[in-house]
Amino acid sequence: MTDRPVIGIYGAGKVGTALARLLVASGHRVLIAGSPRQTALDLLVGVVAPGAEVTTPEILAATADVIIVAVPFGKAGTVPWDAFDGRIVVDAMNYWPPVDGNIAEIDDDPRTTSEINAARNPRARVVKSLNHLGYHEMEDDSMAAGSPLRRALAVVGDDAEARAVVAEIIDELGFDPVDGGELRHGVALEPGHPAFGRELSAAELAALLTPAVHLAA
Repeated sequence: MTDRPVIGIYGAGKVGTALARLLVASGHRVLIAGSPRQTALDLLVGVVAPGAEVTTPEILAATADVIIVAVPFGKAGTVPWDAFDGRIVVDAMNYWPPVDGNIAEIDDDPRTTSEINAARNPRARVVKSLNHLGYHEMEDDSMAAGSPLRRALAVVGDDAEARAVVAEIIDELGFDPVDGGELRHGVALEPGHPAFGRELSAAELAALLTPAVHLAA
């Protein structure tokens, strides 16, 4: 239990609190930070994610071994990326124009959204995951290892060791992790692309994460 990484979550919305519940249940120490404008965050988290510890963004960055960014994509700039040197950072965000509006610099950038976020701090070990299923599915679809209908979740990033750490967490959450390789392969996980929102087995998801499929898409 003690050697499990401390998990920090930026974002106390539906995704962040669903992940907090699952992570607390799997035995992790979980820190969570929300918007400074969000009142009574302690009360909210105590009700919807008991066991998670509310803290400041700065303390979270300094304490957590693995950091999950689960704020709305348009708020990504409010996260203290400069404090993430050497940290494993899971980008669970999605650029969603119906919610975020069209952001011209994102629309015109050939990189994946996670590559754009990773460039905010090249010393962070950014992994794309946990973005291609809905917050309600995180708990509803969680199954024990070996279950024949267990859903797969992808892990992509340029740091193989970071991918392995996140893959272990995915397994603990109740999903089959699929190593999708480099961060650029995360395009398959974005809204409007093949893997987004689909309930897939590990083999089916792995097939969608090959570069040839991306080119076809």
